[in-house]
Amino acid sequence: MASSSIPFDQRDGVIWMDGKLVPWREANIHVLTHGLHYASSVFEGERVYGGKIFKLREHTERLIKSGRILGFEIPWTADQIDDACNAVVKAQKITDGYVRPIAWRGPEQMGVSAQETRIHMAVAVWEWPSYFSPEARLKGLRMMISPWARPAPNTAPVHAKASGLYMICTIAKHAAEAAGYDDAFMLDYRGQIAEGTGCNVFLVVDGELHTPTPDCFLDGITRQVVMELARKRGIKVVERAIWPKELEAADEVFITGTAAEVTPVSQIGNYRFTPGKITKLLMHDFDVLVGRARAEASAA
Repeated sequence: MASSSIPFDQRDGVIWMDGKLVPWREANIHVLTHGLHYASSVFEGERVYGGKIFKLREHTERLIKSGRILGFEIPWTADQIDDACNAVVKAQKITDGYVRPIAWRGPEQMGVSAQETRIHMAVAVWEWPSYFSPEARLKGLRMMISPWARPAPNTAPVHAKASGLYMICTIAKHAAEAAGYDDAFMLDYRGQIAEGTGCNVFLVVDGELHTPTPDCFLDGITRQVVMELARKRGIKVVERAIWPKELEAADEVFITGTAAEVTPVSQIGNYRFTPGKITKLLMHDFDVLVGRARAEASAA
């Protein structure tokens, strides 16, 4: 059986949980865990290239910040969290894969108020191929415009990578897949362009790179990397409010994310695009960057 078809609770190996490595199948929580009932949990998604976690410290710092936004302090330092992630990668013998650190409020108290709950944390690692198939990545993704909108900053902890914020992403993505699309394209509470269900969005307009200002969604780490790659190429990067009608002026569109990396988009609703020079250039530069990370990890 291929590893991708094995349920995630039935895999072999170890998971780091509350300070120690435990057998994978024994990394369990109680059904009355606060994080399960009230979404009081935060997480990260990280890539392993050549046995080394890409931008590990940036992810760790965001995890800690996300917990603070939700009102709790993760009881491990950034160094300890980095060490935990690296320990699981080594124990699982992962060369290229995916890392999932997560922190949550435990079962010590049940109710909206959870001041007495203990903060728990776990890190799991597994082999994971590209989020989208090679065929979809080369042709460009087809995205359906979702009726679900990213919430306003005064209605949700929009700058935390919090589990509860992904509920509408799952709903939106399922609806898109049922309609024959690859993913959903989400607007924000104002009707402006926001992001995909787990990725940031870029438009190429007249040779410039335009991307929505991340004021109600995550400023992705891969997003930041790609913006820097573009600037090194002399490509002007513009962060601004973008309305859906402006898709008419876009020559190219692509998405970025830890899972998606850099992936072109061929369709958003009734708008169609062809992966072009700038998209392919940044895909290449990103692949070179992670290839260098693989080489450095192998040489270490």
